[in-house]
Amino acid sequence: MPEPGAAPRRSPQGVPYSDLPHLVNADGLHLFCRYWQPAGPPRALVYIAHGAGEHCGPYDEMAQRLKELSMLAFAHDHVGHGQSEGERMNIKDFQVYIRDSLQHVDLMKSRHPGLPVFIVGHSMGGAISILTACERPSEFSGVVLIAPMVQMNPESATPFKVFMAKVLNHMVPCLSLGPIDSKWISRDMKQVEAYDADELNFHGGMRVSFAMQLMGAAARIEREIPSISWPFLLLHGDADKLCDIRGSKLMYENAASSDKKFKVFEGAYHALHHDLPEVSESTLKEVTGWITDRIPAVTSP
Repeated sequence: MPEPGAAPRRSPQGVPYSDLPHLVNADGLHLFCRYWQPAGPPRALVYIAHGAGEHCGPYDEMAQRLKELSMLAFAHDHVGHGQSEGERMNIKDFQVYIRDSLQHVDLMKSRHPGLPVFIVGHSMGGAISILTACERPSEFSGVVLIAPMVQMNPESATPFKVFMAKVLNHMVPCLSLGPIDSKWISRDMKQVEAYDADELNFHGGMRVSFAMQLMGAAARIEREIPSISWPFLLLHGDADKLCDIRGSKLMYENAASSDKKFKVFEGAYHALHHDLPEVSESTLKEVTGWITDRIPAVTSP
């Protein structure tokens, strides 16, 4: 609770959090939340984890589809993203994203006990999803990964570049490595223009310190893969230049899960849910169909 007379906490856009759906994380930071509540009782909970530099708003179409199928979708802007507090796209420890995700999942499970819980994660949100499910493998009925960050791109993470990044991280952790090149997000120019025009997206450069956190997360995922046994669906475009498809192949081939599926979209870029209309439609159908198939059938009394 704020102290009497204290100014209300406001989002980076200046809106008081008292006017926004939000949760307060373990560090006392306010995270903006979105909820897509079905008209009737929900059959499942679906947590959506967005990617680096973006926010949970662009997942509205996917969440609406889930809502129409009587699922309760929910999401938040990660620390330092969108309408949440925190230094923009910088994090002291990648584990904060996982901790906050589990906090939000626990909150929704307490409100809707007994429902199966799924995670959908894109890009960096895929890495968050994998590590979140690895922390509590028995609690999730399935994980959907859309172009997840599993490995660092071998071209960008050569041993020399990794060594230089570690040196720079000690000397100038705030050094910018340049912004995400939006032209590789989608083959649909309208989607690229929408991404560029969205003021809630972070359009600045990625810092060395943030890149180091991503590298650490990728290394952790690689260690976890052989012990992954929960069901998962992997979707990846084979022309994705932002998250290497080889990471998805590595996970599919080496995870211990008996229930796993990998679909490759030929020629598709990074944000499959915002790529050319036929790809985005196919992606949404894959996501909703796969989750629906794993919800226990409701038996009539």
